[in-house]
Amino acid sequence: MDWENSLKIDCETVARRLEDFIRDELAAAGFTRLVAGLSGGIDSAVSCALAVRAIGPENVTALIMPYRSSNPANVSDAEDLAAQLGISAFTVDITPMVDAFYAERPDADQVRRGNMMARQRMAVLYDSSQQLGALVLGTGNKTEAMLGYTTMYGDNACALNPLADLLKTQVRQLAAFLGIPEAIIDKAPSADLWAGQTDEEELGLTYALADRILHGLCHLRLDSEALTEKPYGLPADAVGKVARLIRAMRFKRGLPAAARITDGPYEPDV
Repeated sequence: MDWENSLKIDCETVARRLEDFIRDELAAAGFTRLVAGLSGGIDSAVSCALAVRAIGPENVTALIMPYRSSNPANVSDAEDLAAQLGISAFTVDITPMVDAFYAERPDADQVRRGNMMARQRMAVLYDSSQQLGALVLGTGNKTEAMLGYTTMYGDNACALNPLADLLKTQVRQLAAFLGIPEAIIDKAPSADLWAGQTDEEELGLTYALADRILHGLCHLRLDSEALTEKPYGLPADAVGKVARLIRAMRFKRGLPAAARITDGPYEPDV
């Protein structure tokens, strides 16, 4: 199976559709501006680049929100990209906010602290959204969403997300098309939640393998057993793990389960 071509996208067509999506969603909501967290990683870089192409750099604001353990190279890459895109960028150090909360909870582990960082960044973004009269631009990709590698009400919170149906492999293709610097494209994917943390090590899967499995399950509509047989031949343990994560993390991909005591549609047709 030629996976490279199977996962390949027409970047020019996709970029145009995503730019239209951004403009349409903004217009429908009555807004003209966007604010986004810029981490120095590939996903936020691509989202911001698409936003600039869609509505112009003057209508996009980036927030760079490091914690004291954040890799300085990521901050530098984010600053350089903002300059390349011509967008306003402001740095907000979230260290005092996070450390104040955990001052009385010193036994908190890395996962708890990492989740708090993600949610604190989103709190800062939504405060800026109100201040600037701008919608929050999403930066998460489909691979993360399907595997649940995202923090609820943290990095998955947004008003619109142009990358929501792109696998990580496809985000990389789009990044190259959009002229994102190689320093960002080539770095090991990381949520930068603690020193030395990488996505693939934490997931126990490479994005390349995860995307092949997700492509088969989500796009080709194959079942798990078919993916382990010819012509696909993917490892059964990895396929099983991805399938389990998709099922287990479904609650992260939708609105909260809401009890109903009335009949008919939840919202009026107005």
